[in-house]
Amino acid sequence: MKTMRMTTAQAIVRFLAAQRTELDGREAPLFPGVFAIFGHGNVTGLGFALDEARAELPTIRGQNEQGMALAAVAYAKAMRRRQIMVATSSIGPGALNMVTAAGVAMANRLPLLLLSGDTFQSRIPDPVLQQVEHFGSPSTTVNDAFRAVTRYWDRITHPAQVAQSLPAALDTMLDPADCGPAFIGLPQDVQAAAYDFPARLFEPRRHRLRRQRPDEGELDAAAVALRGAERPLVIAGGGVHYSLAEEALRSFVEAHRVPVVETVAGKSCLTAGHTCLVAPLGVTGADHANRLAADADAVLCVGTRLQDFTTGSWTVFGNEDLTLIGLNAARFDAAKHRALGVVGDAREGLAALDARLEGWRAGEEWVARAASEAASFAAFVAETTAAGDEPPTYAQVIGAVNRHATEDDYALTAAGGFPGELNVNWLAKGVATFDCEYGFSCMGYEIAGAWGARLARSGGEVVCFVGDGSYLMLNSDLYSSVLTGQKLIVVVCDNGGYAVIERLQTGMGGRSFNNMLGGRRVRVDWAAHAAALGCRSESVATIAELEDAFERARAADRTTVIAVETAPNAWTPGGAFWEVGVAEVSDRPQIAEAVERVREAKERQRVGW
Repeated sequence: MKTMRMTTAQAIVRFLAAQRTELDGREAPLFPGVFAIFGHGNVTGLGFALDEARAELPTIRGQNEQGMALAAVAYAKAMRRRQIMVATSSIGPGALNMVTAAGVAMANRLPLLLLSGDTFQSRIPDPVLQQVEHFGSPSTTVNDAFRAVTRYWDRITHPAQVAQSLPAALDTMLDPADCGPAFIGLPQDVQAAAYDFPARLFEPRRHRLRRQRPDEGELDAAAVALRGAERPLVIAGGGVHYSLAEEALRSFVEAHRVPVVETVAGKSCLTAGHTCLVAPLGVTGADHANRLAADADAVLCVGTRLQDFTTGSWTVFGNEDLTLIGLNAARFDAAKHRALGVVGDAREGLAALDARLEGWRAGEEWVARAASEAASFAAFVAETTAAGDEPPTYAQVIGAVNRHATEDDYALTAAGGFPGELNVNWLAKGVATFDCEYGFSCMGYEIAGAWGARLARSGGEVVCFVGDGSYLMLNSDLYSSVLTGQKLIVVVCDNGGYAVIERLQTGMGGRSFNNMLGGRRVRVDWAAHAAALGCRSESVATIAELEDAFERARAADRTTVIAVETAPNAWTPGGAFWEVGVAEVSDRPQIAEAVERVREAKERQRVGW
């Protein structure tokens, strides 16, 4: 057997550089780059190996380990899981900074490879700098924290393990059903150790999107359920994007005239104004979609994990005779709530169902009702986004940007008030042009994620919507975008604190407490801060000024930050019930009233149907 002698770190880098993927018929690197902050634990091992492979596996410097790993997650989302970024850190706080990003990737079923330095396998120098000692468990390090937020976890304790561990991690990240982050811990002495690796480990390998065909019996059962339905509905989830099934979805619903509602992750599966598209579903959705879901008697759930914000904590489905049909690559998701599971690829499953349903269409009355709800929704959005009195609302800010957006522009946000406001008020002009991180609802994803998405996308603008709270949590990747020449347009809306969580706090009977800055507020000069990081920036006060500023930002040659003060208590009405734990005993009558409202709503929950 032919072997090649190199260090463990060199072998890892060479293996990653040899992996290829198929992008729109052409071959490209599966791992296009490594986000890296070097420190004690990775600089003299993996760092040296990456330096030697600059041409084959570019290294991109981040400013914060969490930010660069979040950028990697957003890159994977923008590439629809066909390319994977790597993030590497030192052994202690650097590693732990990436745990949150691993959670984001895990919740959103996105691939991410994390390579962290670790303590010495020999333990001779222990305790080393940044080591957290466990007296009764000497093999435990901070890297064990990743076990709860990764699909694949390993620690390389001998160079030979690279040949088994790296391919296994790769297969996990590429599996449509089990896709998620992979973590590999790299003890410092093992990184640097030399070994005779089999040469075939480094041969180029081309990977293609796996498309599992659904079981014939499951397809037959789903087809029977749909044919017998009077009020069928399709929920389009993020899996439609990941399987590149947007065209298959469009063809299916047009052929059978089935109304479509979207999840947050599934938004932009169809473009705004499509004849079958009604509105977004659930808590951050619109009443127009939720009313249809309440009466539907067969719901085809395509590529969705049916998160509580999609299902209104399982209250949006009101028909006791409802049949759920779960078309999903993951068996776990396909069978949720006793659904008829159709386990398989979304594109292939839709095509197979289409063939079985030839000649079948949804009834005229139901189609007409869906069209009426869609028209009503369009009018509703036009009203909520129309410019009005100052300070502007989130909806008006979104509407202003949306009016100037093109079909190639990519909108991105996360957490806070923007998910609900964008999910309803952003009308997608292009397919797969929207990323709202709402699986983990991670504040701080916005700017870092926008940087990652910009690295992935060649056309259009990447428009980041971020609130003042998230901006203050993690903004250093504005500087990263300037350093790397990856232009963003960042719209910062300042509503004086954590306004949307205060809405929940007071809406459930509580007093305003510890969320809004109020009298303690010290005004932040957002434009000056962004300028200090190398960005072009400006502040605006009105919607008209915002629209003019957006056009200047589009013409600019670098990242532009536009700051606007927005109304703290003006939210788009509508949505569904969301179950949260409210104190059952309290001196406040308002809280007692909230408990009663929750109790009443829970009576509508679908439990074991």
